[in-house]
Amino acid sequence: MCGIVGAVGHEQCSEVILDALKRLEYRGYDSSGIVTINDGAIALKRAVGKLANLDKALRASPLIGDVGIGHTRWATHGGVSTENAHPHVAADRVAIVHNGIIENHRTIRRRLEAVGHKFFSDTDSEVLAHLFVEALDAGLDPAAATRRVLAEIDGAYAFAMMSIDHPDMLIVARNASPLALGIGDAACYIGSDAIALSHLTRKVVYLEDHDYALVRADGVSVYQADGTPVNREAVMVAASPGLVDKGGYRHYMEKEIHEQPDAIAHSLAAMTDESGRLTAKMSDDELRSINGIVMVAAGTSHYATQIARYWIEALAGVPVACEVASEYHYRQPVTAPYDTAIAISQSGESLDTMMAMRHAAKSGLKTIGLVNVADSTIAREADTVLPTRAGPEIGVASTKAFTAQLTVLLCFAVALARAKGQIDIARAETIHAEIQGLPRLVGKALGLFDAIRPVAHQLSQAKSALYLGRGALYPLALEGALKLKELSYIHAEGFASGEMKHGPIALIEDGLPVVALLAADTVMTKASSNLREASARGGKIILLCEARATDEVDYASAVVTVPDVDPLLAPILLAIPAQILAYLTAVEKGTDVDQPRNLAKSVTVE
Repeated sequence: MCGIVGAVGHEQCSEVILDALKRLEYRGYDSSGIVTINDGAIALKRAVGKLANLDKALRASPLIGDVGIGHTRWATHGGVSTENAHPHVAADRVAIVHNGIIENHRTIRRRLEAVGHKFFSDTDSEVLAHLFVEALDAGLDPAAATRRVLAEIDGAYAFAMMSIDHPDMLIVARNASPLALGIGDAACYIGSDAIALSHLTRKVVYLEDHDYALVRADGVSVYQADGTPVNREAVMVAASPGLVDKGGYRHYMEKEIHEQPDAIAHSLAAMTDESGRLTAKMSDDELRSINGIVMVAAGTSHYATQIARYWIEALAGVPVACEVASEYHYRQPVTAPYDTAIAISQSGESLDTMMAMRHAAKSGLKTIGLVNVADSTIAREADTVLPTRAGPEIGVASTKAFTAQLTVLLCFAVALARAKGQIDIARAETIHAEIQGLPRLVGKALGLFDAIRPVAHQLSQAKSALYLGRGALYPLALEGALKLKELSYIHAEGFASGEMKHGPIALIEDGLPVVALLAADTVMTKASSNLREASARGGKIILLCEARATDEVDYASAVVTVPDVDPLLAPILLAIPAQILAYLTAVEKGTDVDQPRNLAKSVTVE
């Protein structure tokens, strides 16, 4: 994930910023840069590749100044180049760094270009710098200028801005992307997380969604989106945190749930080529040669394959088999119907999945590794790699790695369908735009913690629970049940809604929690009919659904809604309340959320 750092009031701040960027290298990046203000002018250094290249450029020509911002970038819009690297500068007056996706950047860019603004990159981020120039030219003060900019942009973001008009401050804001403020004795700092700031100060303020702040050497002023001042309590972080800290959250899992907007945005970036088109890291000829896919994975990753099967078969018309990795090569499978194997593993080291991929390769199948660790064994051995960019996931129960996998698999399905002529460019671009909106929608869904808390309190009293879903939400029901039982130790099972009458309905008794996943799709009416059968037999329906689907089930004991979304994306968005419900239920029960009993993060034995 991209990294943001900044300092104001620290002499020779470029050296401090470079050191802070090095502490964020674990997030991954493909370019970097630093900008400072010196003698009323902006000074900029950017480099492609590792921070060593930026370090070398700074040694050759140091940046002077006591205010500056820095960035490590994963390419999202535009290819990997110096011009697309952050920071971005507009009119030699304003510099910005940005994480996330500005969804309406094309509309904003066309408007600004029409009135004379000149752009130098292909990124969505550069519009922020020009919007601030426009606001300052209109005579607005820093706070008013920020409110004007925030009112125009849509998307998930964390950004920092500095201007020669106000050289004593940094302006920052966040929505669904993390940002921390460090309070020092004679200087203040900003960072994507506390790791970047731990060598500078232990006193950290975490911004909340829709906050913006004015950061000066002598302190910070935080405001809500409407300009109302707000007090965000400073917390003391550990003096020597490990590689990844909890960022002010109670558990790593809670932090990782909140990191999903960034994980999705940067995984989407990995699947977008320099022309802005969805890609599968393969040529169109290679994609057209795929006529059958077997997917091998374990646990949560296996459920990701089952969701992806709906996408790939519906969009690309390519048959897909989903195999439990630990069973695949032992049952001596017939591989003739398939020519490609996709092995999915967060760590890239899961032995079951690795052995299954090796068996597929020996059987003559082309192999694709979908992993979160670029130098893992599966990545090294696969013919092609589809990367997720979720960053380190410490909690044993997968959250952000799961939604990142789904994002990459949906992008793969779209690229495959386009290459095979099953969808046209317009349809591919429409889906791409919908995926770009996911970080913002996930950010909204993260606001459900308070709504879900009383539901989790009731669920924590249960001894068993059922999860129901239909279509692509059936595998998500399996994943939701897995999350609940591995975190809270409550027995839970997931079923396809239509299978209720074929046996599972016998399990329903008065008060049994039935967690139902519902989207406004082609099977919504049938799914709601299945739920009514469960309710009629005493099941206590807990509905996780899109807002527009709530009227289908007017007998639920609890309803949790996410924003309306294209049915293709519903499994990704509805995964958020399912994760939150499992997490809060485990918290209610007092179990070890980050390290559930008997479980390991990466299973490296058969």
